[in-house]
Amino acid sequence: MSTAETIIERNPAKSVINLRNANIYQEKSLILNKVDLNVNSGEFVYLIGKTGSGKSSLLKTLYADVPLGNGEGTISDFNLLKLKNKDIPMLRRSIGIVFQDFQLLMDRTVEENLGFVLEATGWTDKKKMKNRIEDVLTQVGLKTKYFKMPHELSGGEQQRVVIARALLNEPPLILADEPTGNLDPDTSDDIMKLLFKINKELNTAVLMATHNYTIIEKYPGRIIKCVEGALHEDISMSMSL
Repeated sequence: MSTAETIIERNPAKSVINLRNANIYQEKSLILNKVDLNVNSGEFVYLIGKTGSGKSSLLKTLYADVPLGNGEGTISDFNLLKLKNKDIPMLRRSIGIVFQDFQLLMDRTVEENLGFVLEATGWTDKKKMKNRIEDVLTQVGLKTKYFKMPHELSGGEQQRVVIARALLNEPPLILADEPTGNLDPDTSDDIMKLLFKINKELNTAVLMATHNYTIIEKYPGRIIKCVEGALHEDISMSMSL
C-alpha cells in the first residue's frame, strides 16, 4: 500500500464519519489524496498538521462547505457525494461545529444567539426552546450568563457559548477547528476539560483540528496527521502520550 493510501479504520457499524478513497479539494486544488478515515461514536480524535496541510479543508468538506470531489463519504448518515444543496442545512443540524473565531451574532444576547439557531433548525415551542438553552448553558457552566452580550464575555466564555450552540441539537459528533487557537493556556485548558467532559458523558465524538501539541500531551486522544497530501494515523505519537 502506498503512503498516500494509508488506511485509517475503525468499526464501521458505529461510525459517525466514514471516508473511502476520497479526494479533498480547496477550490480546484487537490489538498488531500485518497483519504480513508473512520471515526466512531464516542471517539476523541485530533487532526494535526502544518498550516496549509489540509486540516481545515477536510473539516469544511465534512460539513459541506466544500464539496467532496470523488470517492465515498458519509457523516452522520448523510452521503457527501450525493448531497444536494437543499440537504446541507439538515446535515449541519445533525452535527456540532466549533470555530476558532466564535462566529457569534454580536448584536444579540447569549440566549438570543442560541435561540436563533434553534429557530433555524426547526424548533417552534418557546418553552422547550428556553429549557434547551438553559440545559446547554448549564452544561458549559454559563447558566447565569444568558442575558450577556458577546462583547461582555471573555474569550473563554465566548467559546463556551459556541460549544453550547454546538450541543443544542444533541449531535453525535462535534467538529472543532482550532477551538483553543485564540485563547491563553489556562483558558485553553478549561475548554479542553469541557470538550472531554462532553465526549465522555454524552458519548459525543469529537474531531478537533489543532496545532497545540501541549494540549495533545495533556489530553491524549487518537491522532490523525495531514502530511504531504495524505492522511495518516500517528500511532507512535498516540502510544507515546
